[in-house]
Amino acid sequence: MNDPLFIENEIEINAPKEKVWQALTDPTVTKKYMFGCEVISSFKEGDSMVWEGDVEGERIMFVKGNIVKCDINHELVYTAFDPTSGAEDIPDNYLTITYRLTESAGKTTLFVSQGDFAKVHDGEVRFQSSMDNGGWIGQLMSIKQLLEEGE
Repeated sequence: MNDPLFIENEIEINAPKEKVWQALTDPTVTKKYMFGCEVISSFKEGDSMVWEGDVEGERIMFVKGNIVKCDINHELVYTAFDPTSGAEDIPDNYLTITYRLTESAGKTTLFVSQGDFAKVHDGEVRFQSSMDNGGWIGQLMSIKQLLEEGE
């Protein structure tokens, strides 16, 4: 059995957790830091969640999954699958993404976990590719900049 493979990153943002939560769940905001993609979901446990964006005038679904847990302003857990990956669209090929927010003195620590890559198709390759690209740190830095400096 393979050892678990998770990407974990965190960042401190000079903003209250409500603002950080909005950045994670508002499609008009996600579009600004997630490669032009909008997150679309009711954010109710069990409901779907998709990341969509426009490419050359065509609406494309880049990621799809389901909400596992939604504790507003505290924690969001969802599954994620890339329908363009070539992997079979079965539950075993979905990764789990967890956002956890903690606030202290008006600053929010945003923790992100993605995995378990060891359990999905081409997981080690996908894990290494994600790590080579910095994991989530690019998106976290973009969220931080967006919330602290404005647009």
